[in-house]
Amino acid sequence: MASDSIYRSAAGRELIRRWCGEQLDGWDVPHERTVVGANGAQTHVVSAGTGGTTVVFVPGTNFNAAASLPLATALVAAGHRVSLLDVPGQPGLSSGDRNLAGGRLSWYGAWLDEVIDKTSPGPVVVMGHSFGAAIALSSASRHIERLVLVSPGGLTGLRLPPGLLAASAAWFLRPTPRSSARLLRAMLAPGHEPRERLVEWMTLVARHSRSSGAPGTADLPAKPVPRTVFTGGTRRVPPAGAARPGRDPHAGRRTAGTARGRTPRGGGGPRPAGRPGRRRDVTARASGACQRERRALLSRAARRVR
Repeated sequence: MASDSIYRSAAGRELIRRWCGEQLDGWDVPHERTVVGANGAQTHVVSAGTGGTTVVFVPGTNFNAAASLPLATALVAAGHRVSLLDVPGQPGLSSGDRNLAGGRLSWYGAWLDEVIDKTSPGPVVVMGHSFGAAIALSSASRHIERLVLVSPGGLTGLRLPPGLLAASAAWFLRPTPRSSARLLRAMLAPGHEPRERLVEWMTLVARHSRSSGAPGTADLPAKPVPRTVFTGGTRRVPPAGAARPGRDPHAGRRTAGTARGRTPRGGGGPRPAGRPGRRRDVTARASGACQRERRALLSRAARRVR
């Protein structure tokens, strides 16, 4: 295929799209699939649930809606309406053009603004994972009332520890189920095994697509938004400078603004599908906080009117 595509061949693109379609066809949660144009990119959106709180989930690098269904199932079961996005330039059902953004997180922020405008007219909680969290941080959408950032990118640069770097190289150079499982295992908390479907997915990705690099650092919009950051206590992907002398240990906090940090017990690295129930609880707490804050604001406004 052309060099501006993330896919190595047309046949590989169809294999990836077919895998995504099969996962969604087999999902036992009622849902709708739509394609919208946003910032010049065709974007695939999966919507499910009917709760009062809408959670927009933005996946990380190499992931999409079809690879995130356990998390979506848990969020719907918790009473949320869920909107799952396939990020353009990542393998999945959205645009496969790798040059749309020109490497700029600001492009992705504007893309997310437009997707939310077209698919979620009311207030939303945006949950972003890894690269998806960097996109969420870059969004200035007026509809966002809280960000939930899971193992976020975009706060500082990225430096891979040697073990994860070796697993990534093996996965890239010789994509097999064994190397995919090794890579996923390196990103999970100790004692947790990757799902078989994820191993299958990551093998397809390595064989048939060109993976993108680290997202860089996000520039936060001027609009203040409550942000909650969650990362595992045994996270395997530390930010650049996390253990380097002379680096500012508070750089990530300054980038995130007034963020609350959480470290779930037993949490690992950036794979939200590993513990979907825990991510569901994360969002439930964050959305509950939003509702309490909104009620307090309305109460103060009512007293002022009186």
